[in-house]
Amino acid sequence: MIQGLSALSALGQSLSAGAGQAPTPSSGGLSFEEALGQAIGSAVGALQAGEAAAIQGVEGAASPMKVVESVMEAQRSLQSMLAIRDKVVSAYQEIARMSI
Repeated sequence: MIQGLSALSALGQSLSAGAGQAPTPSSGGLSFEEALGQAIGSAVGALQAGEAAAIQGVEGAASPMKVVESVMEAQRSLQSMLAIRDKVVSAYQEIARMSI
């Protein structure tokens, strides 16, 4: 699962790297690609931290409270990414249904 999200993170980074080809907003804010790439990167980081804390908990090196907090943060990040994915798919389907 982490490898799949890492692939998404790499995709987000490659989209950000290709952002020089598209016009950037003049307001100085983040583009959608950059914001999505950062969100994916932070979600992957939270999932990796949760996984590492769970492993430490099994080994007895971390307190149960730390393990629960890390796993819950990873779960929130994953749920957020799934919600964003669902919205993007829904928007794509809506655009595909539009008549030209």
